[in-house]
Amino acid sequence: MSNYPFAAIVGADEMALALVLTTVSPEVGGVLVRGEKGTAKSTMVRALAEILPRQAVVHGCRFGCDPRSPAADCPDGPHTEAASTTRPARLVELPVGATEDRVIGSLDLSKALGLAQAHRGLLYVDEVNLLHDHLVDLLLDAAAMGRNTVERDGVSVSHPARIVLIGTMNPEEGELRPQLLDRFGLTVEVKASRDPAQRADVVRRRLAFDEDPVAFQTSYAVAQADVAARIASAQEALRRVRLSDWALDKIATVCAGFEVDGMRADIVTARAAVAHAAWEGRTDVTREDIRTAAKLALPHRRRRAPFDAPGLDEDLLDRLLGDDEPPPPEYPQDPQDPEDPHL
Repeated sequence: MSNYPFAAIVGADEMALALVLTTVSPEVGGVLVRGEKGTAKSTMVRALAEILPRQAVVHGCRFGCDPRSPAADCPDGPHTEAASTTRPARLVELPVGATEDRVIGSLDLSKALGLAQAHRGLLYVDEVNLLHDHLVDLLLDAAAMGRNTVERDGVSVSHPARIVLIGTMNPEEGELRPQLLDRFGLTVEVKASRDPAQRADVVRRRLAFDEDPVAFQTSYAVAQADVAARIASAQEALRRVRLSDWALDKIATVCAGFEVDGMRADIVTARAAVAHAAWEGRTDVTREDIRTAAKLALPHRRRRAPFDAPGLDEDLLDRLLGDDEPPPPEYPQDPQDPEDPHL
């Protein structure tokens, strides 16, 4: 481990949660982090990669295919009875000023393959608002479809590209077009704390890390392991979380109440609520899961006047959600099993 520990970062709880949720469920659609310079945006993204679970991959596959379900059309396949190995989750950073070949790759498979490197990992784009719009479109298309296709001179190569897309930006340097903004699953606003005690704690920890990185990382080893284990557990539990009709009705009520355009907001909020329930160790989506998901999925999709403040009207959110909690789940009883634990 060489980066600042994820567990040691203070004052960015909402960003940390958004990053965790989209790694628990990549289908959420990635995260856009908006904030002023010097707010640890890049630090947190790089720290996240070091606590993600190791991945099983097909040995020798440049696309990192999962040996349990390798892509049938992988350019390095077919992977029948292929040996497997493990590797850390990858973080691929896209530099400012990247070209299309750098983003999606080229047909020369002997070279680095852009999005292929980030398959099943994180793709980090700092200052995403300075990237050309059509390149952002390509990234978002690949993230949404889970595939990347490189076409040159009538020849094409297609490969899996299941990525967690993370973009950071300083709004002072320009905004993303609304059409692009909407396609990021979650968004958070980060800013430096105005609490003197918290600011002092940030400086204290940073100076300690710079003075002796190894000792500082060791002091957070247990906390790091706890977060890593919780992410792995939530990823495994995700498929067991129940999204009830009650929860879907609440999500639809909230999205309609904030007058969002289209249905993407409803879908992202539902996926984020399920991921949050898994993160909290629940098997059913609750009011709190929906509230948390809405605060991350809706701010950049609500209709805003030019001088409206960022964020979400939490009073309106609470009114739309109401005070009721979901009814208790109805578990079918096996008549042959008198010891049904749900009775």
